[in-house]
Amino acid sequence: MTTFAQPPQVAPLRQDAAVIGFVGLAHASSHFSHLLLPLMFPVFMKTFGLSYSELGLLMSVFFIVSGVGQASAGFLVDKLGARPVMFASMTLFTVASVMAGVAQSYTGLMLAAALYGLGNCAFHPVDYTILNQRVSTPRLGYAYSVHGLTGNLGWALAPVFMVGLSTAFDWRVAYFGAAMFFVTILLLLIWQRSNLVTHVVQHAHDEVKEHSLAFLKIPVVWWCFAFFFLSTMTLAVVQSFSVSILQAMYHVSFEAATVTLTAYMLCAAAGMFLGGFVAARFPTHSDRVVAGCMTAAAACMALCGSGWLNADVTMLVLAATGLAIGIGGPSRDMMIKKATPKGATGRVYGMVYSGLDVGFATSPLIFGAFMDRGWYGATLMGAAVVLLMSVLVALGVGRRTVHA
Repeated sequence: MTTFAQPPQVAPLRQDAAVIGFVGLAHASSHFSHLLLPLMFPVFMKTFGLSYSELGLLMSVFFIVSGVGQASAGFLVDKLGARPVMFASMTLFTVASVMAGVAQSYTGLMLAAALYGLGNCAFHPVDYTILNQRVSTPRLGYAYSVHGLTGNLGWALAPVFMVGLSTAFDWRVAYFGAAMFFVTILLLLIWQRSNLVTHVVQHAHDEVKEHSLAFLKIPVVWWCFAFFFLSTMTLAVVQSFSVSILQAMYHVSFEAATVTLTAYMLCAAAGMFLGGFVAARFPTHSDRVVAGCMTAAAACMALCGSGWLNADVTMLVLAATGLAIGIGGPSRDMMIKKATPKGATGRVYGMVYSGLDVGFATSPLIFGAFMDRGWYGATLMGAAVVLLMSVLVALGVGRRTVHA
């Protein structure tokens, strides 16, 4: 049988809020890094003469490195604690931004993508280990909500930050500015390091005999992995290609398309906020909440790809897609918590959330080929179909968690 971690004692609200806030800040920086390369795709096409497929490969490298590293980082977090791994990741983000700023070729961009991916890999096992150890159980639903919200705020900040600096100066200055952004956050986290300390879970004598990979035998872990893989393929389409799709299909300006991407992320953040209350209200039905939200999001995305709507309405509906996905975010995290055995938080979250990286790595390769052929509407429709597939998997997670 699997032994689950006991809830922590109820801590003062101020203490929980500090932990949640600083973990959320680190998570925002992780999501901020996801968009630093895609936002400059139009610039890279002009500067280096790259195709959509080549640009998609950059993001595949990012997320392949992140996915492989995330599965491994979970073991490192369980062994060393979360805090030193978090600091190392922030340092890697800084170095990656400098490398992107000085890149003179596609190879240089590839190196930056790999470094960004290596920095990104540890954040889910790091963040959830800290939250699950440090935050009082009655506040975990809200903690997951803030965690997801700050991640989406990081996504929303990236277009404003990068496009603003590149317009005022140039794209290389924007990357140097990103490096300073990461350094500032790292220094703040070091200053507040007492709020980020975790302990290594000690196993009982009879548990010591269990192999460290025993959690891989739990079927629901793999169902959770599949959910992240499928749902993230859709998100990757929005992040990597939505700006280009809106320009090609609806002839909107680059600035308007970028604002739409920011609106999507802000709506997703608002959804995360609302989703925290939903997750706290329906903790035993998290799979159904997730399924309902993903179904609504898939319908919105299919409408955007259909070409039936005009440009203004399409941009509004695409933003609403982010709201639906955001509401399901905290319930999704609650779903994963139910599948996590005692002492394996880092390993389970590392493995499950590596599905996110695999989805991000796979999607640009598939849909980048669609884009090169001018199948803009089919790209959004295909993303909607994949999101509907994740609904079936979410319901499967719920059934298997109940009987786990």
